[in-house]
Amino acid sequence: MSNGISPLSLDEVKHIVLVLSGKGGVGKSSVTTQLALSLVRQGFSVGVLDIDLTGPSLPRMFGLETRKIHQSSRGWVPVYTDATKKLCVMSIGFLLKDRGDSVVWRGPKKSAMIRQFVNDVVWGPLDYLLIDTPPGTSDEHIAIAEQLRDAKPDGAVLVTTPQGVATADVRKELNFCKKVGFEVLGVVENMSGFLCPHCAECSHIFSKGGGEQLAVQFNVPFLGAVPIDPQFVLMIEEQHGAVARVADAVTDIDLDKKVDEAIASYKLVEKYGECKLCPIFANIAEQVVRSTGKKRRL
Repeated sequence: MSNGISPLSLDEVKHIVLVLSGKGGVGKSSVTTQLALSLVRQGFSVGVLDIDLTGPSLPRMFGLETRKIHQSSRGWVPVYTDATKKLCVMSIGFLLKDRGDSVVWRGPKKSAMIRQFVNDVVWGPLDYLLIDTPPGTSDEHIAIAEQLRDAKPDGAVLVTTPQGVATADVRKELNFCKKVGFEVLGVVENMSGFLCPHCAECSHIFSKGGGEQLAVQFNVPFLGAVPIDPQFVLMIEEQHGAVARVADAVTDIDLDKKVDEAIASYKLVEKYGECKLCPIFANIAEQVVRSTGKKRRL
């Protein structure tokens, strides 16, 4: 039941943006990761909340799989990517003993976990909180909509791939946004072509234009088309490999310190600047900033 008061944990968060899609496998976590990195590169402080409870992938995307969250007197402290504290992540993945552990929960327990994520995480001052969601319009979506009702989120970025089977499901997500009062900030057409790692030619293996047509049909902004870039995949895997090698080589006593050093030395935000997708997402991030700039929550 709404009490008209925004959660205290979000008091210092200026903007809240959800990343949604009605279809699984369209790359929401990849879009969330790159949007977060782009916003940090533009000078913003960013938090990322992963509410995909059964498939949390953001700890791996940011090279944080070996990390654990800590409890403070005020609540859970998110995991920061480096000492600058410009980028932090919260995910159920940090609470699992092993990455292979499954989360087999019914709706009420999922809702309680999301309620705790929203109310009990000490985000501190943030320019943007990005919320990565699972596919569909299920318990997690209803729970986050209820928890954010009084926080007045800025809106949602919808992710689709070009094929009709994906855009058909994203239409349902557009309908969901309308029902719960989330403004649609725009549509991203992900996997819109494949960038050859040798000649940089883009081949449209999944067709193209479906996301843009969807945006036109529903009169919402089209934020951009994002191709598959093997360089980005390699960047994430190289980061994971570097951290994993450190984790395997040190004792539990030294683990957190050495992993912090490995993550800091990899410099994900800077590395992303070398990726061919960086300029595309810089433009997407700029559009999101323009859309949310007049809606400061504070």
